Amino acid sequence: MDFTLSEEQMMIREAARDFTQSELKSGVIERDNLQQHPTEQVKKMAALGFMGVNTAAEYEGAALDSVSYAIIVEELSKIDNSCSVIVSAHNSLAIWGIEKYGTEEQKSKYLPDMASGRTIGAFCLSEPEAGSDATSQRTIAEDKGDYYLLNGTKNWITNGKTAGTYVVIAHTHPEKKHKGINAFIVEAGWEGVSTGEKEDKLGIRSSDTSSVMFQDVKVPKENRIGEDGFGFKLAMKILDGGRIGIAAQALGIAAGAYELALAYSHERVTFGKPINQHQAIAFKLADMAMQIETARMLVYRAAWMKDQGLPYAQAAAMAKCFASEAAMAITVEAVQVHGGYGFVKEYHVERLMRDAKITQIYEGTSEIQRMVISRNIIKGATYLPWEMAGKLVTA
Repeated sequence: MDFTLSEEQMMIREAARDFTQSELKSGVIERDNLQQHPTEQVKKMAALGFMGVNTAAEYEGAALDSVSYAIIVEELSKIDNSCSVIVSAHNSLAIWGIEKYGTEEQKSKYLPDMASGRTIGAFCLSEPEAGSDATSQRTIAEDKGDYYLLNGTKNWITNGKTAGTYVVIAHTHPEKKHKGINAFIVEAGWEGVSTGEKEDKLGIRSSDTSSVMFQDVKVPKENRIGEDGFGFKLAMKILDGGRIGIAAQALGIAAGAYELALAYSHERVTFGKPINQHQAIAFKLADMAMQIETARMLVYRAAWMKDQGLPYAQAAAMAKCFASEAAMAITVEAVQVHGGYGFVKEYHVERLMRDAKITQIYEGTSEIQRMVISRNIIKGATYLPWEMAGKLVTA
């Protein structure tokens, strides 16, 4: 097996690392404290192609592979997870569904502005009564002939207030349950679209998360994505890919906290020697390193499987579940390695610990990931690359 990154992937990693050090690190604590949206940083990420990582060049995208996308999110997440979640939600959740399943008219109309970063995208699935149970949608899109009339409220929407384009999941035929759900492209500027107050969050505080409300919004028929009743299946496919992005974010959080803890362990001296010379600290660092390398293999494998056209839902669920739980454990230990200094904002690890928690919740909780994994292994559908005998199948 070849675990070597390509020359292009290594260049992308270095470019992302340089960007985080030069453009993100200096103001990240202040943005977190003030819940200040990284508007200028997003513009600079767009200039680097980060807002259209996997999008085809014909739509002004960077046309990079999924492994490169995971690398970019990982590197951003070592420093600023508000920026990385903006990139992840925009690319994985909003752009991907339109590019993969939209009509050519939809792609030509919406993707160039989105991939270039001129317009930010958001994915509207969760509701007050429909989180993990995504079939319980109460948002209704009533068929009015040549348009749908959209009514309902979505919450916990990343990029909710800054987005110009929403991919919205809504019931059109509630009596059909999940088969009566559709997906629509909705523009933020349309009459009847509004947003709630920005949520005051534990972590990722400078990204905007809000409710999005739709009141008698007229959605043209041509803005439905896919055939009638395809919405629930589309949402699940979007989440599969989105989990790779959040797994990469969790990996970056873990790696960033580990790097800070390792550096501090060389500097901090107790009882006449650096603290990493004490077995208690050395073993913590060893455990962190093992968990990070395991998470990285899972994340990169899931991204590679997606690029190869292999079924990747289970791989993405494994990567997301393991990496998010590793991020939580590693950031807690990084604070512990820092001692009292870990409890203050100046040393960054307390912020990473706060950011880590959400990775166990959004894009499907750890419990949902275990449900996905267990259902697959029980029915024998353990799609692993070395079991495919070189056969490529559609994910």
